[in-house]
Parts: sequence; structure tokens; C-alpha cells
Amino acid sequence: MTTQSIYNLAVKMGITADLRGKDKVKKYLKNQKQKYQSLNKEQKKEFDQEKLTNPYSDTRVLFDSQKSVKKILMGIDTDPAEILLADKLGEIDLVISHHPEGYALADLSDVMHLQADVLAKYGVPINVAEGVLKERIQEVARGISPINHNRTVDTAKLLNISLMCAHTPCDNLAADFLEKFLKKENPETVGEIIKALKKIPEYQEAVKLKAGPKIFSGSEENQAGKIVLTEITGGTEGAKEIYEKMANSGIGTVIGMHQGEEHRKEAQKAHINVVIAGHISSDSIGINLFLDELEKKGVQVMVCSGVIRVKRK
Repeated sequence: MTTQSIYNLAVKMGITADLRGKDKVKKYLKNQKQKYQSLNKEQKKEFDQEKLTNPYSDTRVLFDSQKSVKKILMGIDTDPAEILLADKLGEIDLVISHHPEGYALADLSDVMHLQADVLAKYGVPINVAEGVLKERIQEVARGISPINHNRTVDTAKLLNISLMCAHTPCDNLAADFLEKFLKKENPETVGEIIKALKKIPEYQEAVKLKAGPKIFSGSEENQAGKIVLTEITGGTEGAKEIYEKMANSGIGTVIGMHQGEEHRKEAQKAHINVVIAGHISSDSIGINLFLDELEKKGVQVMVCSGVIRVKRK
């Protein structure tokens, strides 16, 4: 395979698993094309044309050495250390970072618009979801602005090792997997959700590492009510003001990867149960589904930087 074909596969799998549904994603891409066509010549030069075919701004090829890819190294966080590790190991043709680097990190906030559509899918009015998220998206963009985005990319270029990141596509795979799993398990209480999640190998391993599923808001005895996967994909943590709107829309329990203290307090205030499945373990689920597909295509896979490797048929 080539770096470009692996990137294309990640985007394709991300679209297939997208909680918004394929029609919503197609409409988003159509809107991007219309936006591009309306720009003047100078504006078109600055437009990221990957957005015409890839709806995930946090997933990009960051450096392509043009080598054929036979063996990859994938980690959840990839810094210069992981690039040096790939060089030390030898025969690594491509490093894949889950969390974005380079200009994919600089544009992370753009993918957060996905959250509004996912919230709408679960019953929150779209105008409310978009309104609440707007300030949070701007806040994330400002927070990312001073980061040294290209440090890891520069290291990959100097060592001539291809580098890409696959963030939201893998998170989409995890969200889709968990939604189907919980629908099948049909837990009635928050405690039953925890028990169900602990059947999943990545979470079983996380328990051993003291990072297993936990209740952040509510209690084991609480009725779960309507369970939603609104905090598994969509870039990063959304707006803390959303929990009151969720409660008003009939949502009972949120499954997430991670949650800040201010968000937890707001969820508790709105009587929303919150189950934090785990960040690295949840990331690993989506990554594993992607890596399984790569292995089917003959690519050798090595993992590092926190990935809990579990193979599925």
C-alpha cells in the first residue's frame, strides 16, 4: 500500500462509521465544494482542498516519503520520540499518530461541528446544539493556536519517515462499535453499563492499568434512561453548557472518553449520568478496527504510545 491509500482507507472507514450517517456527511462535503467555488483566486490558494473529499480536518497526510508501505508504527500520541523510535526499529515505512499533529492539530476545532449533528441525532434541537458549541469551538481554536504544531512533522521529514494522523475516523469507529454493543447489551442502570463495558477486551486491560470505566456523575443504582455516545467522537470535549439542554431533550446517560471537572459539575447539576469509559482504551478500540483492516491488506503493524492492541475477526 501507499501512504495515500492508507489515508484514503481511514477517511472511507470514518465516513462509513460516522454517527451522523452518510447522507449528512455527503451534504457537508457538497457544502465545502460550494464554499470553495465561491472563493476568489487568492482565497482559493489558502483553502485546504483536502476538505473537498475528507470531512475530518484532524486527519491528514503530514509527510509522504513516497515509499511503499509494508510496515507501520501506530501510537495514540506521536511526538519526535516516536519518530526516533521508528527510525531505531528500522523497516518502518509509515508512522500513524491517532491524535493530530501538524496542520491537522492546528485545525482540530473545525471537526467539532460534527458534535452538533450527533447531538441532534439524539434529540437536542440543532439550533440549540450549534449555539452552545459555537463559543467552545472558538475557545479550542484559541487554545491550540500557540502550540508548536509542526515539531513532529519536521522530525519525520529529516528522517524521511512518512507520517499521517487518523483521529476522528478512528473515534467514529469506536463510537459506532460502542453504540451497537450497548444496544445489544441493553443495560438498564448505570452499574449495568459499567459491567457491559468491562466485557470489552480493551477496557478489561484498562482496568488492570487502573484506567477502567468509571462513573463520573450519578450512581450504579441510577436508571440509565436514554444512553448517548456524544462524547466519544468530534475532536475534543464540547461545551459544558450542553448538559442542561440534553436533560431537557430526554437524555439520561452520556458515555464519554474523558471529562473535565467543570463539565462533570454541570452534568451532575443537570442530573445527567456520565460514564467515562476511558480515553486511551476507547481510542484503542477505534484504532484496532482500523489496524485490523490494514492487516487484512497485508500491512505489518506495530503499536506504541499507549495503544492496547486487540485483534478482531
